Order: sequence, then C-alpha cells, then structure tokens
Amino acid sequence: MTTPKPNLQNFRFDLPIQIRWNDLDPLGHVNNALFITYFEFGRSHYMLKASKIWDWTKNMFLVGDVQATFYKELTMLHTEPRVLVRTHSFGTKSFVLEYAVCSGSKDEPILHSSGKTTQIMFDTKSRSTIEIPQWLREEINSFEDKK
Repeated sequence: MTTPKPNLQNFRFDLPIQIRWNDLDPLGHVNNALFITYFEFGRSHYMLKASKIWDWTKNMFLVGDVQATFYKELTMLHTEPRVLVRTHSFGTKSFVLEYAVCSGSKDEPILHSSGKTTQIMFDTKSRSTIEIPQWLREEINSFEDKK
C-alpha cells in the first residue's frame, strides 16, 4: 500500500528543528525513530500556537496511534530542517494530526517524512477518556482557517 504524500501547501504551522550529531545513525542520516520525536516536538508547539486556552497542566491527551512514512534520508547537510503540523480530522474523543518533515527552501522543499498521530482526550483525575472540548475544536478550526 502506498501512502500518498501530503500537500505541503495545506500546513499553516512549521517549526525549525535542530539535527544533533547523536540523531544520526552509522549511515550518517537521521535515525528513523527520531522522526517520531520531531513529530512530538512539533505537536507540543503546534498545540500552544493553535490554541490560546491550551494548558498542558490542565488539558491532556494520549497518543493512541503513530504512523510514519519515509521518503528521503535527512542528513546534517540538509538546510532549514523543519517539522510541519496540521490538524487532519476530529472525532468525538480523538483528533488526528498530520506531519511533514522537510528541508530546503519553502518554495522548493524536500520532503523527508510524513506521518499522522491520533490524540485521545484524557481526564487525568478520572483516568478516563473524554470528549474533545468545544473550545478546542473552535480554536483549532480557527487557526487552521476551517469553518
């Protein structure tokens, strides 16, 4: 099964990432496992940017699924590495974020990896899943410019 490449024009949020020497494997490219860390890094900053109300000490979700597809190696020689994040879809208690790890100019980006994660809203006191708050849907839709 071939995963379609994401349309990079659909992403409103991007965040520079720093490739560290210890991110590299013996072949000199970023280890595949690090792309999930880049997704996580992007996700945490995306939530703070997309929602003015979001508070990590009060609002929480669990990651229920992670998917990653790799297209081209990422090395220390690639310029302007960054992770792009957008909300793909909402369910009742969960939402899906989509990611792209790119390098190069924004006019001619090189796509290295894409992926998705499913976030499940979670109440830390009752230790149970909860519905996505309406305010969160509204803020993310506003940020993503969706009606």
